[in-house]
Amino acid sequence: MKSDFLIALTQLAAERHLPKEEVLKAIEVALVSAFKKDSWGDGVNISVKLNPNTGEIKACTLKTVVEEVEDEKKEISLKDALAISKDAAVGMDLEIESLSHEASRIAAQTAKQVVLQRLREAEREMVYKEFAKRVDDIVSGVVGQVEAGRGIVVELDRAEAILPPEEQVQTERYRRGQRLKVYATEVTRSVRGPEIIVSRTHKNLLKRLFELEVPEVYNGIVEIRSIAREAGARSKVAVIALQDGVDPIGSCIGMRGNRIQNIVNELQGEKIDVVRWDRDLKRFISNALSPAEVVQVAAEESERSAVVVVPERQLSLAIGKEGQNARLAAKLTGWRLDIKSMAEWEAEKAQIKIETAEAAIAVAEEEAAAEAVVDSVVEEAEAVAAAAEEAIQEEEAVVATPVLEEALADILAQEETPSEEEEEPEPVLSLEEELAALTLNETDEEELPFEEIGDEVWDIPQLTPDAGKIRFAEDILGEERGGGGRRRGGGRRKKRAKARRR
Repeated sequence: MKSDFLIALTQLAAERHLPKEEVLKAIEVALVSAFKKDSWGDGVNISVKLNPNTGEIKACTLKTVVEEVEDEKKEISLKDALAISKDAAVGMDLEIESLSHEASRIAAQTAKQVVLQRLREAEREMVYKEFAKRVDDIVSGVVGQVEAGRGIVVELDRAEAILPPEEQVQTERYRRGQRLKVYATEVTRSVRGPEIIVSRTHKNLLKRLFELEVPEVYNGIVEIRSIAREAGARSKVAVIALQDGVDPIGSCIGMRGNRIQNIVNELQGEKIDVVRWDRDLKRFISNALSPAEVVQVAAEESERSAVVVVPERQLSLAIGKEGQNARLAAKLTGWRLDIKSMAEWEAEKAQIKIETAEAAIAVAEEEAAAEAVVDSVVEEAEAVAAAAEEAIQEEEAVVATPVLEEALADILAQEETPSEEEEEPEPVLSLEEELAALTLNETDEEELPFEEIGDEVWDIPQLTPDAGKIRFAEDILGEERGGGGRRRGGGRRKKRAKARRR
């Protein structure tokens, strides 16, 4: 048969949501405090043992075994300790004697307060341990105190959580008594107990809601790879199926959209787009920009940016209201996206081609200028080399001039005094000169002075039987040449020829 003490102990543990061992330990600590309140227990270490079945209390004094006793209330010698217990050793606590468990009214009141305090502390510790395990998870509660511009108190089962203003959705309206699902972000200890911070804007709240509503996500058949959320307005979720034959998007939406609709209702009308995650970045970006159609994606991996080309009529849909669709797609993929229409893309490509051609022309011009500079440098070097060579030749000429002059003088002296053996070449005379010379030789072999020559020189003597007939110089020369050769002139012709030669 259970004792009244055991029944009361069990009931108290159930009310406080504590194990019976914790409640029993709190009562034992309270009884120790009650015994210490009595004068005989002052300065004495007391140990209390409580039997939960019978409610019997056993109180003893504790003393430490030492070699030499300094405080008789707290220490006992090894010799006396061995007399009480054969297992006694230095340093151990030994129960010496039993004390009366009858306490005064003040001691009983103290024990009651200690019991309540210990129970509260044990309860707070249990709550802290419970919610510390639920960090990064959904907890359900009821809106308690609501004050504009301040945190909202959310009453949980055994504790109270705080919903700060920065964690509240601006489009949501909270009222007292409203039941909410919130995301636990932080649990800390405080004087009043565990302090729990919850959120309604965290993107993982959406992930936990999918795990609650979609069994495939909870079991790991469908995995959520990425989430982009603007709380209260719109969210994008990228999913992939880890099992063949499973449609990840269909699993999240559910039959007639009932699964996704439950999540939308919990988030008070927030729109949710479920897209397929793909290992290929270009396809993933195209899926992230849904419902817009994507024509082309040009990605730059080094800068983690991409240019997305959409049709002209799809440009506003791809960007979204105030750029919302483009922002969510960029958050979902983790890349910076630049959305352009086909016309803009073609114009940029043409501009790039023009700039490339201009750059090529500029490079060619620079190369030509460099070549011209090189040619001018080469020409200058050649001119310098030619000038140096000319200077060297001039120096050699200056050195060789005396020698050349001496050689030239020798040559001229040899020409002026020709050797007797050498015969001077006959001068070449015209027909008139030969005729005149022939006439002079035939008339007079002696040289006449120029003053003595008169008109007789023009009288041609009759040397042939055909005298008086007109004769030409050619005929006369022919006859003379045929009749024994041309006569040489005298010394005057030689002097004239030598002077002409000089």
